[in-house]
Amino acid sequence: MAPKSKKKETVFLVCEETGDYNYCVRKKPGGEKLKLKKFSPRVRKHTIHNEKKK
Repeated sequence: MAPKSKKKETVFLVCEETGDYNYCVRKKPGGEKLKLKKFSPRVRKHTIHNEKKK
């Protein structure tokens, strides 16, 4: 039998400027909230995206 893997949670990345839910990522529970610079299609440039659970 293979060892059980730890559960991952699905979180959404929300654009700071527009408030749009642009990305969905899976990460390990706990730890710091994600804060990444990703592309926002509405403003057509890279902006800061924060983690948010739906």
